[in-house]
Amino acid sequence: MKVSQQWLKRYIDLDRSRDEIEKALTLIGFEVEGVEETGLPLLERVVVGEVLTSEPHPNADRLTVCNVSVSDEEEPGTIVCGAKNYKVGDRVPVALAGAVLPGNFKIKKSKLRGVVSDGMMCSARELQLGDDHQGLLILADRPSIGTPINDVFPERDTVFDIEVTPNRPDCLSHVGVARELAARFGLSLEYPQVKSRPLDSTPNRLPALLEKVEVEVPDKCPHYRAYCIRGVQIGPSPQWMQRLLKAAGLRPINNVVDATNFVLLELGQPLHAFDAAKIRGGKLIIRQARQGEEIVTLDDRRRILTPPSTVIADAERSLVIAGVMGSIDAEVDEGTTDLVLEAAYFRPSNIRWTSRRLNLVSDSSYRFSRGVDAKGTEYAALRAIDIIQEIAGGRLEGPPFVVGEPPLVEREIEIGPRFICSRLGFDVDNSSINEVFDALGLYARKQERADGSIYWTVGIPSYRLDLERPIDLVEEILRIYGTDKIPTARVVVPGLLQKDDPVDVCKRKSAEYLSGRHFNECINYSMRSAEEVDQWYSHAAASSLQLANPLASDQSHLRPSLVPGLLDSLRFNRNRGNAPLRLFETGNVWRERDGRLWELFSVAFLMVQESASSQWIERQSPDFFQVAGVVRNLLRLADADADETPFAPIESEDSWQEGHAAAISDYTLGFQAKAGMINLAMLKKWDLEGTVWAGLVYLRPAFLRNPVSRQGFRSISQYPPVSKDLALVVNEDILAEQVKVALRKAAQDASTGAFDVESISVFDVYRGKGLPEGKKSLAFKLVFRSMDRTLTDIEVNRAFEAIQRSIVAEGYTLRE
Repeated sequence: MKVSQQWLKRYIDLDRSRDEIEKALTLIGFEVEGVEETGLPLLERVVVGEVLTSEPHPNADRLTVCNVSVSDEEEPGTIVCGAKNYKVGDRVPVALAGAVLPGNFKIKKSKLRGVVSDGMMCSARELQLGDDHQGLLILADRPSIGTPINDVFPERDTVFDIEVTPNRPDCLSHVGVARELAARFGLSLEYPQVKSRPLDSTPNRLPALLEKVEVEVPDKCPHYRAYCIRGVQIGPSPQWMQRLLKAAGLRPINNVVDATNFVLLELGQPLHAFDAAKIRGGKLIIRQARQGEEIVTLDDRRRILTPPSTVIADAERSLVIAGVMGSIDAEVDEGTTDLVLEAAYFRPSNIRWTSRRLNLVSDSSYRFSRGVDAKGTEYAALRAIDIIQEIAGGRLEGPPFVVGEPPLVEREIEIGPRFICSRLGFDVDNSSINEVFDALGLYARKQERADGSIYWTVGIPSYRLDLERPIDLVEEILRIYGTDKIPTARVVVPGLLQKDDPVDVCKRKSAEYLSGRHFNECINYSMRSAEEVDQWYSHAAASSLQLANPLASDQSHLRPSLVPGLLDSLRFNRNRGNAPLRLFETGNVWRERDGRLWELFSVAFLMVQESASSQWIERQSPDFFQVAGVVRNLLRLADADADETPFAPIESEDSWQEGHAAAISDYTLGFQAKAGMINLAMLKKWDLEGTVWAGLVYLRPAFLRNPVSRQGFRSISQYPPVSKDLALVVNEDILAEQVKVALRKAAQDASTGAFDVESISVFDVYRGKGLPEGKKSLAFKLVFRSMDRTLTDIEVNRAFEAIQRSIVAEGYTLRE
């Protein structure tokens, strides 16, 4: 928000330097993003002059020689000029010899093409009064000859561009900022005086400008006021008003619209003026927008409205998007003579939703969406009526139309000096605390408890929506008392030794492992669009992930997976000529299970085959087993005991290619992992070509934080291994991993702890001649080893035979 120092001076005696004000604003919580100097700087020897004569230059076609009077007591001087927009008798700014213009441009007496020039007549740009450099600045008001130019033009202004935090809507106005600075500097604050009194207004003798106001949505518009003003004359607003509006970043339009904008920037209350003649049916209706209803707003754009947006309508059409922007259908223009002035309080949530839905942010919506002073509507309306009658004429007719009451927002907070000082960490005397309360307009009553201790009952005004708890008042005291007054002291903090959170440890280990395998890390937003979540998850489950108040339509749901974000990163890089082969991300995701929403820690990665045209040597393509190996390693880093858990095929999931993806799940312990090929149809939706493999791990934070009994170090056996091969005939739909688990159990039972079955691995899969239809042969290598001796053939064969008997008992067939 832009704040003008000259505007602030209308309410406080702000005779402070630019640096003092900037520092004060920063200390009381308003970051100053920029400072701009406007208006005319102090210029010595620049005065008003009058052109007495103008003759062509004897030696230059484009120059003229003028006699210019700059004083009633001195002879006119000669000035050579190149401008063409003046005439004899015009009064213009004249820089005399010795003057220094902006930009350190020094004026001196000199010859121009043989003619002596005693000074220079100035354009607006040369005086920093505008951008016009095509001709002289003609002083239409004809100030007296010899008047210093600084007496003609307004005092120089300093404009501060400040950042107002969302919890301080009361400071989205010059009065609000003036109140804060008055408290900081110890100055008195003068509020604008209101003269208009509706009860004393002229009674209606002509047909009423407005007959009725109806509010159909009191939950969205609790309070609405409408005032009728007859006989205004539309024209430009006064220069002082235009100057202040421009300083605050607004473009002057006409005197009535400028008056409402002036009050908006002065008090923070948005107002709207209707051309009364354009209101059809003699009534205003505050109602919910109809589905597909159209309105052409003042920016000349057609908007399509939907519920639950609110509109201000007449008997036939909508005239205003409530709290956001008006339409051209009731716009105040040169032909307007009668007005209906609106002052209302709208619920912030509804204005916020409408503004985001239409992607339309105005000065009004910016304030309504944060919350305006519910009790300030009448004061703001009467202030605007005073200004309109002053600069546009007209008379207030009849009592206002008032519907509803302002919501009750005032409250009281009890707070004592002991609480204040304990939270501040240093002592502040009671008189200083009282001064802060008074300076901020907080109605503090000092009281005494039965034990003799004192406390204050602080009344919170309606414009301070942010003050709800005693600690909020402590913050106010510190802001105004001054953080620069906090006494210096040695900070003593006990040193605490604490391990990192297991979730962070797992995140760090996973990132280090994947980075070491040439994966590039990505970071994406944790909120995704409804369409994407629908596609990737399910429509029913997606509803549980929907945000109640999303910031944007493409960030309306919590993400259930990291993979879509990685696909975005892959597409983003490919579109820019970069082709990453390996990407990963770590972060939180949200999943619904058994009617409950779980926040999980997740790791996900992508592996992509390099384009053959870009390779100088053929490299191995990623496959399921490579991806599954990375997934198992990530589970090991998380201390998830999944080595003996087989992958199960993923079926009926649109995001994974059927027959090329599998998962490991243990919901009891709290982890799940998936590995496989991304569905090719899904890749097309991302405009991605080729094969993309993905792996992901979900871990419940509670699982990571539970203590895990880790296996200690075990020395390597010095004795040789003994291997045996075993071929089994199984059904085609039996997974090798499933058979491997059964073999490991049989082997552990057969060895009886006398020696170890060190490993079991598949080394052959056979289908074809010699096997029945629907069968396949799986060949496994079993490796036996002892820690304390060389195994004999007898004991190995005995164990191997026991394994065969056990596996046959499980229903498997030995291949002859």
